[in-house]
Amino acid sequence: MKLVGNKWDQVLEEEYQKDYFKKIVLYINEAYKKRPIFPPKNYILRALSLTDYDDVKVVILGQDPYHGVGEANGLAFSVNKGIKLPPSLQNIYKELKNDLGIPISQNGDLTCWAKQGVLLLNSVLTVEKDQPASHKDLGWDKFTDAIISKINEKETPVVFLLWGSFAKSKKGLITNPKHEVIESSHPSPFSCNYGFFGSRPFSKTNLFLINNDLEPIDFTVK
Repeated sequence: MKLVGNKWDQVLEEEYQKDYFKKIVLYINEAYKKRPIFPPKNYILRALSLTDYDDVKVVILGQDPYHGVGEANGLAFSVNKGIKLPPSLQNIYKELKNDLGIPISQNGDLTCWAKQGVLLLNSVLTVEKDQPASHKDLGWDKFTDAIISKINEKETPVVFLLWGSFAKSKKGLITNPKHEVIESSHPSPFSCNYGFFGSRPFSKTNLFLINNDLEPIDFTVK
């Protein structure tokens, strides 16, 4: 089955055949016909299509897509160009400036990160308009947990950025000692002052990549 169009299809072939995944596909195909759901249907697996399995160097875990019109673009924390920056992304950019001196961008589209090997993965891949967490019980988390487990199997080192308690709950899936886990509080306004600001995740990520003979990420968003 070709859902992504790159090596992820081969890596996830067994997952595609499982009953829970087939149920998700059936539900989603019907739901998109009946009511507004985000991101656009052809963007549900966009994180995987932009960051192929062999190219994953960094994983940033989010919870579920933005639920406002025109916001979600299939990448965790990312919004389409021209959309007002959500508060969490504003705080990510503030930490990026403090950490690496990168100017704060008004563009919230993180596609440029994804193309460099940063997998921006939400645990839940769809959401109904104006209803946060509305698809949290569909089974998406089983699928995205499988993605994390497959990345854990990689021989090349990967950095996992776990922001907030939800992301940290996935730490048990990361058992390969080759990988690096960097944890902090979530960048949301409710928790950013409790460990996210000052955590320097971007410089730590690049230091780890350089120490493992991998190209660092240019986190500049233009």
